[in-house]
Amino acid sequence: MQDSRSNSRDEKFQTGKVVLVSICHFIHDIYSSFLAPLLPFIIEKFALSLTQAGLLSTVMQIPALMNPYIGKLADRTSFRYFIILAPVFTAVPMSLLGLAPNYAVLMILLFVTGVSVSLFHVPAPVMVYRVSGLKTGRGMSFYMTGGELARTVGPIAITAAVSTLGFDGYYPVMIVGMLASAVMYVKLKDIPVTPKRHDTPSIRATILEMKALLLPLSGIVVVRGFMHGALSTFLPLYIIGRTNDVWLAGISLSVMEAAGVVGILTIGTLSDRFGRKRMLLFSLVLAPISLLLFVFSSGWLRFPVLMLTGFSLLSTTPVMLAMIQEHSEDGSSSANGVFMMISFLARSAVVVLIGFVADQIGLEKTYILCALIGFMGIPLVLKLPQKDVRE
Repeated sequence: MQDSRSNSRDEKFQTGKVVLVSICHFIHDIYSSFLAPLLPFIIEKFALSLTQAGLLSTVMQIPALMNPYIGKLADRTSFRYFIILAPVFTAVPMSLLGLAPNYAVLMILLFVTGVSVSLFHVPAPVMVYRVSGLKTGRGMSFYMTGGELARTVGPIAITAAVSTLGFDGYYPVMIVGMLASAVMYVKLKDIPVTPKRHDTPSIRATILEMKALLLPLSGIVVVRGFMHGALSTFLPLYIIGRTNDVWLAGISLSVMEAAGVVGILTIGTLSDRFGRKRMLLFSLVLAPISLLLFVFSSGWLRFPVLMLTGFSLLSTTPVMLAMIQEHSEDGSSSANGVFMMISFLARSAVVVLIGFVADQIGLEKTYILCALIGFMGIPLVLKLPQKDVRE
Protein backbone atom coordinates (compact mmCIF):
# COMPACT_ATOMS: atom_id res chain seq x y z
CA MET A 1 0.00 0.00 0.00
CA GLN A 2 1.25 3.46 -0.85
CA ASP A 3 2.17 5.60 2.10
CA SER A 4 -0.65 7.99 3.01
CA ARG A 5 1.71 10.95 2.92
CA SER A 6 1.76 10.79 -0.85
CA ASN A 7 -1.97 11.61 -0.93
CA SER A 8 -1.13 15.31 -0.96
CA ARG A 9 0.61 14.84 -4.31
CA ASP A 10 -0.73 14.22 -7.77
CA GLU A 11 -0.50 10.44 -8.21
CA LYS A 12 0.37 10.81 -11.91
CA PHE A 13 4.01 10.66 -13.02
CA GLN A 14 4.60 14.02 -14.75
CA THR A 15 7.24 13.00 -17.26
CA GLY A 16 7.86 16.44 -18.80
CA LYS A 17 8.53 18.13 -15.48
CA VAL A 18 10.72 15.30 -14.19
CA VAL A 19 12.79 15.37 -17.38
CA LEU A 20 13.15 19.17 -17.18
CA VAL A 21 14.68 18.99 -13.70
CA SER A 22 16.90 16.14 -14.88
CA ILE A 23 18.18 18.30 -17.76
CA CYS A 24 18.98 21.09 -15.30
CA HIS A 25 20.83 18.54 -13.18
CA PHE A 26 22.78 17.44 -16.25
CA ILE A 27 23.91 20.96 -17.17
CA HIS A 28 24.85 21.85 -13.60
CA ASP A 29 26.82 18.68 -12.89
CA ILE A 30 28.86 18.83 -16.10
CA TYR A 31 30.78 21.68 -14.47
CA SER A 32 31.03 20.15 -11.00
CA SER A 33 32.50 17.00 -12.64
CA PHE A 34 35.55 18.90 -13.94
CA LEU A 35 37.72 18.46 -10.83
CA ALA A 36 38.71 14.78 -11.18
CA PRO A 37 39.87 14.95 -14.83
CA LEU A 38 41.64 18.25 -14.12
CA LEU A 39 43.54 16.87 -11.11
CA PRO A 40 46.53 15.64 -13.17
CA PHE A 41 46.97 19.16 -14.58
CA ILE A 42 46.46 20.79 -11.17
CA ILE A 43 48.92 18.43 -9.50
CA GLU A 44 51.52 19.11 -12.18
CA LYS A 45 51.09 22.90 -12.10
CA PHE A 46 51.19 23.25 -8.31
CA ALA A 47 53.36 20.18 -7.46
CA LEU A 48 50.75 18.73 -5.11
CA SER A 49 50.76 15.46 -3.18
CA LEU A 50 47.75 13.14 -3.43
CA THR A 51 46.72 14.25 0.06
CA GLN A 52 46.67 17.90 -1.07
CA ALA A 53 44.77 16.90 -4.19
CA GLY A 54 42.18 15.07 -2.07
CA LEU A 55 41.85 18.15 0.15
CA LEU A 56 40.60 20.15 -2.87
CA SER A 57 37.60 17.83 -3.07
CA THR A 58 37.05 18.26 0.66
CA VAL A 59 37.01 22.06 0.35
CA MET A 60 34.36 21.71 -2.34
CA GLN A 61 32.25 19.66 0.10
CA ILE A 62 32.55 21.98 3.15
CA PRO A 63 29.43 24.02 2.24
CA ALA A 64 27.47 20.79 2.73
CA LEU A 65 27.52 21.72 6.43
CA MET A 66 24.82 24.25 5.50
CA ASN A 67 22.60 21.68 3.76
CA PRO A 68 20.06 21.23 6.58
CA TYR A 69 19.65 25.00 6.88
CA ILE A 70 19.37 25.39 3.11
CA GLY A 71 16.72 22.67 3.22
CA LYS A 72 14.76 24.41 5.96
CA LEU A 73 14.91 27.68 4.00
CA ALA A 74 13.77 25.86 0.86
CA ASP A 75 10.79 24.38 2.74
CA ARG A 76 9.68 27.88 3.70
CA THR A 77 10.34 29.73 0.44
CA SER A 78 9.84 29.37 -3.29
CA PHE A 79 13.14 27.64 -4.07
CA ARG A 80 12.88 27.91 -7.88
CA TYR A 81 15.79 30.38 -8.10
CA PHE A 82 18.08 28.06 -6.16
CA ILE A 83 17.85 25.71 -9.12
CA ILE A 84 17.78 28.32 -11.87
CA LEU A 85 20.96 30.12 -10.78
CA ALA A 86 22.98 27.02 -9.88
CA PRO A 87 24.36 26.34 -13.42
CA VAL A 88 25.97 29.77 -13.76
CA PHE A 89 27.24 29.89 -10.16
CA THR A 90 28.92 26.52 -10.67
CA ALA A 91 30.13 27.13 -14.24
CA VAL A 92 32.08 30.31 -13.52
CA PRO A 93 34.41 29.14 -10.70
CA MET A 94 34.96 25.70 -12.28
CA SER A 95 35.93 27.40 -15.56
CA LEU A 96 38.56 29.54 -13.81
CA LEU A 97 40.62 26.77 -12.17
CA GLY A 98 43.27 26.98 -14.88
CA LEU A 99 43.78 30.69 -14.18
CA ALA A 100 44.23 30.28 -10.43
CA PRO A 101 47.64 31.72 -9.43
CA ASN A 102 48.09 29.51 -6.36
CA TYR A 103 46.65 26.71 -4.22
CA ALA A 104 44.70 29.11 -1.97
CA VAL A 105 42.77 30.59 -4.91
CA LEU A 106 41.98 27.08 -6.11
CA MET A 107 40.39 26.34 -2.74
CA ILE A 108 38.34 29.56 -2.84
CA LEU A 109 36.99 28.75 -6.31
CA LEU A 110 36.08 25.22 -5.22
CA PHE A 111 34.41 26.50 -2.04
CA VAL A 112 32.19 28.84 -4.09
CA THR A 113 31.35 25.89 -6.33
CA GLY A 114 30.42 23.86 -3.26
CA VAL A 115 27.93 26.53 -2.13
CA SER A 116 26.25 26.44 -5.54
CA VAL A 117 26.19 22.64 -5.52
CA SER A 118 24.37 22.65 -2.17
CA LEU A 119 21.84 25.26 -3.30
CA PHE A 120 20.92 23.00 -6.21
CA HIS A 121 21.09 19.49 -4.79
CA VAL A 122 19.13 20.05 -1.57
CA PRO A 123 15.77 21.20 -3.03
CA ALA A 124 15.94 19.52 -6.47
CA PRO A 125 15.03 15.97 -5.28
CA VAL A 126 12.04 17.42 -3.42
CA MET A 127 10.84 19.04 -6.63
CA VAL A 128 11.21 15.67 -8.38
CA TYR A 129 9.32 13.90 -5.57
CA ARG A 130 6.39 16.29 -5.92
CA VAL A 131 5.96 15.58 -9.63
CA SER A 132 6.69 11.82 -9.58
CA GLY A 133 3.33 10.66 -8.26
CA LEU A 134 3.45 7.09 -6.98
CA LYS A 135 6.69 6.29 -8.85
CA THR A 136 9.27 7.99 -6.64
CA GLY A 137 12.01 5.52 -7.54
CA ARG A 138 11.48 6.14 -11.24
CA GLY A 139 11.50 9.92 -10.72
CA MET A 140 14.73 9.80 -8.71
CA SER A 141 16.24 7.56 -11.41
CA PHE A 142 15.46 10.17 -14.07
CA TYR A 143 16.86 12.92 -11.85
CA MET A 144 20.07 11.06 -11.03
CA THR A 145 20.48 10.07 -14.68
CA GLY A 146 20.97 13.76 -15.45
CA GLY A 147 23.80 13.95 -12.93
CA GLU A 148 25.50 10.75 -14.02
CA LEU A 149 25.23 11.62 -17.72
CA ALA A 150 26.93 14.90 -16.82
CA ARG A 151 29.77 13.02 -15.16
CA THR A 152 29.97 10.86 -18.28
CA VAL A 153 30.14 13.80 -20.69
CA GLY A 154 32.01 16.19 -18.37
CA PRO A 155 35.41 14.45 -18.28
CA ILE A 156 35.45 14.06 -22.07
CA ALA A 157 34.30 17.66 -22.59
CA ILE A 158 36.88 19.20 -20.26
CA THR A 159 39.67 16.96 -21.58
CA ALA A 160 38.82 18.11 -25.11
CA ALA A 161 38.69 21.75 -23.97
CA VAL A 162 42.06 21.58 -22.22
CA SER A 163 43.63 19.71 -25.15
CA THR A 164 42.40 22.42 -27.52
CA LEU A 165 42.68 25.60 -25.43
CA GLY A 166 45.22 24.62 -22.77
CA PHE A 167 44.75 24.34 -19.01
CA ASP A 168 44.93 28.10 -18.56
CA GLY A 169 42.74 28.86 -21.58
CA TYR A 170 39.61 26.71 -21.27
CA TYR A 171 37.64 29.35 -19.29
CA PRO A 172 35.25 30.26 -22.21
CA VAL A 173 33.31 27.05 -21.46
CA MET A 174 31.52 29.00 -18.71
CA ILE A 175 29.32 30.58 -21.41
CA VAL A 176 27.27 27.39 -21.69
CA GLY A 177 26.40 27.54 -17.98
CA MET A 178 25.33 31.17 -18.31
CA LEU A 179 23.06 30.33 -21.21
CA ALA A 180 21.66 27.35 -19.31
CA SER A 181 20.56 29.52 -16.38
CA ALA A 182 18.85 31.91 -18.81
CA VAL A 183 16.96 29.02 -20.43
CA MET A 184 16.03 27.52 -17.06
CA TYR A 185 14.63 30.87 -15.96
CA VAL A 186 12.07 30.58 -18.75
CA LYS A 187 11.42 26.84 -18.59
CA LEU A 188 11.03 26.38 -14.84
CA LYS A 189 8.30 28.95 -14.31
CA ASP A 190 5.58 26.28 -14.15
CA ILE A 191 7.34 23.82 -11.83
CA PRO A 192 5.48 23.59 -8.47
CA VAL A 193 7.49 25.13 -5.63
CA THR A 194 4.73 26.12 -3.23
CA PRO A 195 6.28 26.74 0.21
CA LYS A 196 5.30 24.40 3.01
CA ARG A 197 3.67 25.66 6.19
CA HIS A 198 5.82 27.93 8.37
CA ASP A 199 5.69 25.67 11.42
CA THR A 200 8.03 23.13 9.83
CA PRO A 201 9.86 20.85 12.31
CA SER A 202 13.27 21.90 13.55
CA ILE A 203 16.34 20.21 12.11
CA ARG A 204 16.79 18.33 15.38
CA ALA A 205 13.18 17.13 15.28
CA THR A 206 13.62 16.02 11.68
CA ILE A 207 16.71 14.00 12.61
CA LEU A 208 14.96 12.37 15.58
CA GLU A 209 11.90 11.56 13.49
CA MET A 210 14.01 9.78 10.87
CA LYS A 211 16.72 8.36 13.15
CA ALA A 212 15.84 4.71 12.42
CA LEU A 213 16.42 5.33 8.72
CA LEU A 214 19.21 7.92 8.86
CA LEU A 215 21.60 5.94 11.09
CA PRO A 216 22.00 2.87 8.85
CA LEU A 217 21.84 4.99 5.69
CA SER A 218 24.64 7.18 7.05
CA GLY A 219 26.77 4.10 7.62
CA ILE A 220 26.02 2.92 4.09
CA VAL A 221 27.03 6.31 2.71
CA VAL A 222 30.37 6.14 4.54
CA VAL A 223 31.38 2.63 3.45
CA ARG A 224 30.10 3.25 -0.08
CA GLY A 225 32.07 6.51 -0.01
CA PHE A 226 35.37 4.62 0.16
CA MET A 227 34.62 2.87 -3.12
CA HIS A 228 33.03 5.89 -4.78
CA GLY A 229 35.74 8.32 -3.63
CA ALA A 230 38.56 6.05 -4.79
CA LEU A 231 37.08 5.77 -8.27
CA SER A 232 35.46 9.16 -8.90
CA THR A 233 38.45 11.17 -7.63
CA PHE A 234 41.50 9.02 -8.35
CA LEU A 235 40.52 6.81 -11.31
CA PRO A 236 42.17 9.13 -13.89
CA LEU A 237 45.38 9.12 -11.83
CA TYR A 238 45.21 5.33 -11.46
CA ILE A 239 44.81 4.83 -15.22
CA ILE A 240 47.55 7.35 -16.07
CA GLY A 241 49.88 5.63 -13.62
CA ARG A 242 49.37 2.32 -15.41
CA THR A 243 49.13 3.49 -19.03
CA ASN A 244 50.47 7.09 -19.15
CA ASP A 245 47.51 7.93 -21.41
CA VAL A 246 45.52 11.09 -20.48
CA TRP A 247 42.74 10.40 -23.00
CA LEU A 248 42.32 6.83 -21.77
CA ALA A 249 42.05 8.15 -18.22
CA GLY A 250 39.22 10.52 -19.19
CA ILE A 251 37.44 7.83 -21.17
CA SER A 252 37.70 5.35 -18.27
CA LEU A 253 35.91 7.75 -15.94
CA SER A 254 33.23 8.28 -18.57
CA VAL A 255 32.83 4.51 -19.07
CA MET A 256 32.19 4.09 -15.34
CA GLU A 257 29.71 6.96 -15.25
CA ALA A 258 27.88 5.72 -18.37
CA ALA A 259 27.42 2.32 -16.75
CA GLY A 260 26.20 4.16 -13.65
CA VAL A 261 23.47 5.80 -15.72
CA VAL A 262 22.19 2.36 -16.74
CA GLY A 263 22.37 1.21 -13.13
CA ILE A 264 20.49 4.26 -11.87
CA LEU A 265 17.65 3.85 -14.36
CA THR A 266 17.45 0.11 -13.75
CA ILE A 267 17.79 -0.18 -9.97
CA GLY A 268 15.82 2.97 -9.12
CA THR A 269 12.89 1.94 -11.31
CA LEU A 270 12.95 -1.69 -10.11
CA SER A 271 12.86 -0.48 -6.50
CA ASP A 272 9.30 0.79 -7.14
CA ARG A 273 8.33 -2.81 -7.84
CA PHE A 274 10.62 -5.00 -5.73
CA GLY A 275 11.32 -2.71 -2.78
CA ARG A 276 14.01 -0.18 -1.89
CA LYS A 277 15.80 -2.35 0.67
CA ARG A 278 16.04 -5.40 -1.58
CA MET A 279 17.52 -3.47 -4.52
CA LEU A 280 19.91 -1.56 -2.25
CA LEU A 281 21.21 -4.87 -0.89
CA PHE A 282 21.74 -6.20 -4.42
CA SER A 283 23.84 -3.16 -5.39
CA LEU A 284 25.94 -3.18 -2.22
CA VAL A 285 26.80 -6.85 -2.63
CA LEU A 286 27.79 -6.47 -6.27
CA ALA A 287 29.81 -3.21 -5.96
CA PRO A 288 32.75 -4.37 -3.80
CA ILE A 289 33.01 -7.67 -5.70
CA SER A 290 33.22 -5.87 -9.04
CA LEU A 291 35.77 -3.35 -7.69
CA LEU A 292 38.05 -6.19 -6.63
CA LEU A 293 37.65 -7.78 -10.06
CA PHE A 294 38.62 -4.44 -11.65
CA VAL A 295 41.86 -4.25 -9.68
CA PHE A 296 42.87 -7.82 -10.50
CA SER A 297 41.82 -7.77 -14.16
CA SER A 298 44.08 -6.67 -16.99
CA GLY A 299 43.93 -5.52 -20.61
CA TRP A 300 40.56 -5.10 -22.29
CA LEU A 301 38.80 -6.99 -19.46
CA ARG A 302 39.19 -3.91 -17.25
CA PHE A 303 36.52 -2.01 -19.19
CA PRO A 304 33.58 -4.44 -18.80
CA VAL A 305 34.50 -4.95 -15.15
CA LEU A 306 34.69 -1.17 -14.65
CA MET A 307 31.24 -0.91 -16.23
CA LEU A 308 29.89 -3.47 -13.77
CA THR A 309 31.44 -1.51 -10.91
CA GLY A 310 29.86 1.74 -12.09
CA PHE A 311 26.49 0.03 -12.64
CA SER A 312 26.30 -1.32 -9.09
CA LEU A 313 28.08 1.44 -7.15
CA LEU A 314 26.25 4.45 -8.59
CA SER A 315 22.79 2.83 -8.66
CA THR A 316 22.30 3.19 -4.90
CA THR A 317 21.68 6.96 -4.84
CA PRO A 318 18.13 7.15 -6.33
CA VAL A 319 17.01 4.35 -4.00
CA MET A 320 18.31 6.19 -0.92
CA LEU A 321 16.84 9.52 -2.07
CA ALA A 322 13.45 7.86 -2.59
CA MET A 323 13.61 6.37 0.91
CA ILE A 324 14.42 9.75 2.46
CA GLN A 325 11.50 11.51 0.76
CA GLU A 326 9.01 8.72 1.48
CA HIS A 327 9.94 8.61 5.17
CA SER A 328 9.66 12.41 5.56
CA GLU A 329 6.50 14.45 5.81
CA ASP A 330 5.15 15.01 2.28
CA GLY A 331 8.63 15.43 0.85
CA SER A 332 11.00 17.57 2.85
CA SER A 333 13.97 19.68 1.79
CA SER A 334 15.07 19.68 5.45
CA ALA A 335 15.19 15.87 5.52
CA ASN A 336 17.03 15.81 2.22
CA GLY A 337 19.38 18.52 3.48
CA VAL A 338 20.32 16.43 6.51
CA PHE A 339 20.97 13.38 4.34
CA MET A 340 22.93 15.38 1.75
CA MET A 341 25.07 16.92 4.51
CA ILE A 342 25.92 13.46 5.83
CA SER A 343 26.57 12.19 2.30
CA PHE A 344 28.79 15.04 1.15
CA LEU A 345 30.79 15.31 4.37
CA ALA A 346 31.34 11.56 4.62
CA ARG A 347 32.55 11.47 1.03
CA SER A 348 34.84 14.48 1.41
CA ALA A 349 36.44 13.17 4.60
CA VAL A 350 36.89 9.77 3.01
CA VAL A 351 38.59 11.25 -0.08
CA VAL A 352 41.26 12.91 2.06
CA LEU A 353 41.82 9.63 3.91
CA ILE A 354 42.02 7.73 0.61
CA GLY A 355 44.58 10.23 -0.69
CA PHE A 356 46.66 9.88 2.48
CA VAL A 357 46.56 6.07 2.37
CA ALA A 358 47.39 6.09 -1.36
CA ASP A 359 50.45 8.26 -0.66
CA GLN A 360 51.63 5.54 1.74
CA ILE A 361 50.78 2.27 -0.02
CA GLY A 362 49.85 3.22 -3.61
CA LEU A 363 46.50 3.43 -5.39
CA GLU A 364 46.19 -0.25 -6.30
CA LYS A 365 46.39 -1.49 -2.70
CA THR A 366 44.14 1.38 -1.64
CA TYR A 367 41.51 0.22 -4.13
CA ILE A 368 41.63 -3.28 -2.64
CA LEU A 369 41.22 -1.85 0.87
CA CYS A 370 38.26 0.29 -0.22
CA ALA A 371 36.55 -2.74 -1.77
CA LEU A 372 36.94 -4.72 1.47
CA ILE A 373 35.47 -1.82 3.45
CA GLY A 374 32.56 -1.79 0.98
CA PHE A 375 31.41 -5.23 2.22
CA MET A 376 30.54 -3.58 5.55
CA GLY A 377 27.52 -2.03 3.84
CA ILE A 378 25.71 -5.38 3.70
CA PRO A 379 24.83 -5.67 7.43
CA LEU A 380 23.88 -1.98 7.46
CA VAL A 381 21.25 -2.58 4.76
CA LEU A 382 19.79 -5.33 6.93
CA LYS A 383 19.39 -2.79 9.75
CA LEU A 384 17.17 -0.49 7.68
CA PRO A 385 13.53 -0.26 8.87
CA GLN A 386 11.67 -3.44 7.95
CA LYS A 387 8.63 -1.71 6.53
CA ASP A 388 9.21 -0.49 2.97
CA VAL A 389 7.21 2.70 2.44
CA ARG A 390 6.28 1.67 -1.07
CA GLU A 391 4.72 -1.63 0.06
